[in-house]
Amino acid sequence: MSHFHDPAMIAHYHDGPPIFVPGFADMQRMARVLLAERAPDDARVLVLGAGGGLELKAFADSQPGWTFDGVDPSRAMLDLARRTVAAHAGRVRLHEGYVDVAPQGPFDAACCLLTMHFMAPPERRHALRALHERLEPGSPFVVMHLSIAQEAPERARWMARDEAFALANGVAPDLARRRREGILANLSVLAPGEDEALLREAGFEDIDVFYVGGAFRGWVCRSRA
Repeated sequence: MSHFHDPAMIAHYHDGPPIFVPGFADMQRMARVLLAERAPDDARVLVLGAGGGLELKAFADSQPGWTFDGVDPSRAMLDLARRTVAAHAGRVRLHEGYVDVAPQGPFDAACCLLTMHFMAPPERRHALRALHERLEPGSPFVVMHLSIAQEAPERARWMARDEAFALANGVAPDLARRRREGILANLSVLAPGEDEALLREAGFEDIDVFYVGGAFRGWVCRSRA
């Protein structure tokens, strides 16, 4: 994830998700609603991949009683998150590193948005288990990332559609093409069934799809009671 240390990319990071992720703002809103189904009004929430601070701000704006621990390996992205959530600074703690630097909790809820596709399956398996270990039994977890069929025709079709969506939002053709090529070459995109199997293996249950937007898919589940 070296580009998350690139000052030019970070300066424009907040422009990206609404352009590349269909229904991005509504996805964030639904994620917050689903966490609130089970999380108490004074919930302690763990956010993995918190760099940039977009979900931290969306959740904190709507849930004045929640407190947050955000984890991200990029110091520069955490600096951006710190500026993004400045109005809620007293309720947000940020931690530089991967999931193992997160406090042990226990947490009342957790989320991981637009992050798991940067992790190879062994790393993803470890992250999900570590998240599960930090949650109170029965607590909600929301996760969303790239997830498409891996058979050649379907995979190529969905990545072409992902590129077309970016073009429809005004992204330059060369940038849209390079983004698609970068995803195919560098990211760890699994099939939806594989993603759900990893959630079950980590101890999560009641796994439901709550979001499908082009090549992106999101699930809500809960830690095993």
